[in-house]
Amino acid sequence: ACGFLVEKELKAFAKVLDAPKRPVLAILGGAKVSDKIQLIMNMLDKVNMMIIGGGMAYTFLKVNDDMSIGDSLFDEEGAKIVPDIIAKAKEKKVELCFPVDFTISSKFGEDGEIKTAQKADGIPAGFMGLDCGEESI
Repeated sequence: ACGFLVEKELKAFAKVLDAPKRPVLAILGGAKVSDKIQLIMNMLDKVNMMIIGGGMAYTFLKVNDDMSIGDSLFDEEGAKIVPDIIAKAKEKKVELCFPVDFTISSKFGEDGEIKTAQKADGIPAGFMGLDCGEESI
């Protein structure tokens, strides 16, 4: 049983994925990988490329690329399935794309110190990723 939002998302995807023109790109975001495991696994059977952003990108980047994510969102349960998702994407020849830079802040809110960070450098301790950066856009 899935929640109403996931059910609505699946219905919207079904319209596009029943007989799509190729290539097919999926863009996914949100905070938790674990909430979208079934969706991601099913999408890997149907798309050519998948962009993963939002809070869930930090879980993928930490697990797959050993990137430092500071105080960014990290989904412990979702992290356990990331290797399976990566393996299935490779098997299906689906290109997975993640942000390469980030807007980060020392706290969630307007009064935090806002900076940018690159994937190669990671997100420092005391900072959290809030969004992808301009290079990723």
